Amino acid sequence: MKVRVYLAMVLLALTTVAAAWAIMAFFQVSDNEKPSLLKTFSSKDELAGFISAKIRSAESDPLIKRLIRTFKATVSAFAEAISSSRTPDYSTTNIQVEGVDEADIVKTDGRIIYAASSKGLISLVKAYPPEEMRVLSKINVNGNIIGLFVGEDKLIVLVEESFMIILLPEEAEKEVVVAPLPNLLPWRTSVKVFNISAPEKPALLGEVIFEGSYVSSRMMGNYIYMVLAYPVLAENLTLLPRWAVNGVWRENLPSDIYYSDSIEAPSSYTLIAAIDASNVSRLTVKSVLTGYASCIYMSRSNLYITFPVLDRSFGGWGKTEVYRIAVDGLRVECEAKGEIRGNVLNQFSMDEYNGYFRAATTLYNPNDGSMESNVYILKMDSLEIVGKIEGLAPGEQIYAARFMGERCYLVTFKKVDPLFTINLSNPSNPRVLGALKIPGYSDYLHPYGEDYLIGIGKEAVPAEEGDFAWYQGLKISLFNISDMERPEEVAKIVIGDRGTHSPVLFDHHALLFDKRRSLLVIPITEAKIFEEDYPGERPPWAYGRPVFQGAYVFHVSPEEGIILRGRVSHIMDGEIDPIYEVKRALYINETLYTVSDGKIKANSLADLSEISEVSLE
Repeated sequence: MKVRVYLAMVLLALTTVAAAWAIMAFFQVSDNEKPSLLKTFSSKDELAGFISAKIRSAESDPLIKRLIRTFKATVSAFAEAISSSRTPDYSTTNIQVEGVDEADIVKTDGRIIYAASSKGLISLVKAYPPEEMRVLSKINVNGNIIGLFVGEDKLIVLVEESFMIILLPEEAEKEVVVAPLPNLLPWRTSVKVFNISAPEKPALLGEVIFEGSYVSSRMMGNYIYMVLAYPVLAENLTLLPRWAVNGVWRENLPSDIYYSDSIEAPSSYTLIAAIDASNVSRLTVKSVLTGYASCIYMSRSNLYITFPVLDRSFGGWGKTEVYRIAVDGLRVECEAKGEIRGNVLNQFSMDEYNGYFRAATTLYNPNDGSMESNVYILKMDSLEIVGKIEGLAPGEQIYAARFMGERCYLVTFKKVDPLFTINLSNPSNPRVLGALKIPGYSDYLHPYGEDYLIGIGKEAVPAEEGDFAWYQGLKISLFNISDMERPEEVAKIVIGDRGTHSPVLFDHHALLFDKRRSLLVIPITEAKIFEEDYPGERPPWAYGRPVFQGAYVFHVSPEEGIILRGRVSHIMDGEIDPIYEVKRALYINETLYTVSDGKIKANSLADLSEISEVSLE
């Protein structure tokens, strides 16, 4: 069969109208009125009429038209990117909420390591005992693997396929195939469930395909929760979200689409799906007519989704809408909507605790470039604000946040790193108790019990001219936070020079930490500045050359500080090859396993001596 598909023309046709409204997804406009109650639609005609009326109104708005022009490049970038014995002791994925699993590219059940590669392959490797390590089987999913879940003899694989065209059977023999628009969308996300009771022969049990781009996911018990984005228009046609279960396509009912009258330019659905991993035909799919979701946080009973909102007071993204979605098995209900000033950084900027939802935001004013940080406490049921701190750290933005019970810790940065300690014990009156100012900053904060924090980020050198700092090597800090009013950096270690980096800086799943073992393992690419590259005084902006890539293994304790125990690398002959870059580490009993696309190594936790390795190529 010879098939010619003019993909570029098709994508252009799809995005000519929809691209303009895609940016509107970020410009959900909010005034100061009290948010209205969420509603649902009774029919597709009502939905189409609502969208058309809102868009006609938005088209005459000069502020929105200006922002569309200003952020046209952002739209293009977005569209392109939406390219038998006792189980041994073992580490699990570094997650935020206990009992709420997060998808990752490497998982283990204590005996088998499931490793996803950048080439769309999943290797099932017998890892325990390490002397018998070998590849049992491989799965080719023909797409970009977003992440994996493992549970109850099942492997769940999340796959994203960009620019996928679904061909209708009756069109398959034609030389030029142009599928109807509802079947012609550039993004597709699949959930594939495999039976791995016999890991040598994994078998596909079922598959759910969503037309839409992946935002995030979680898994609780036997249920997978997916959050995706889906456009509302294609060539002026109103679309309804679609998905397929084992090849049978379905469409969202208007009665399952939530909306608020406060939205001015509806351009995207946010899909929330709950899937039973034991039988994928059992699922619930609900949608919210809104902008593109920026971040999600999930507790054991609620899913919170945030959306940037346009603030007319200064013509920029000055607010964030928060939706609370109650989840329980297959039950998915949108129950509350709230609003806060500023924008959240990531999932760690949000938290649910004792009937309250807490969030930390950075507010940026595009008119004068000013910034400030805020902390909000909202009633969980209604998402009404009951307490707040605004105007924190003027001129700086949040780099890291962590909520721990009645405490909140924030790292803001511009020239130095203030670590703020905030007391949230009185929800109506949160208070800043202390601030520690040190060079550098932390991109990620990890609890070490109740009285200590591990910070991972960059060292920095203040610029002699200008109100900023030059970041340097990778910095790991240990903070004593037992005295909220006087936080203290009790230990730190800096790896490499400017140019050193780690996936932990942007993906917390890459971190391995075990308090009981005082074990910290971080994949790091180390860069070093050589004297011959910068003769004389070394400038603070100088970049080093990569000299090493692998897992750095640390001993961390309040008594002894941070001690580098050793390093494990997959690199051969000194050449840093991306296929051998260590991306994850885990342990099973007394063995440390490091994983790259090319191999898995097993080393003794006692002295890091090599036990075995297996090739994944």
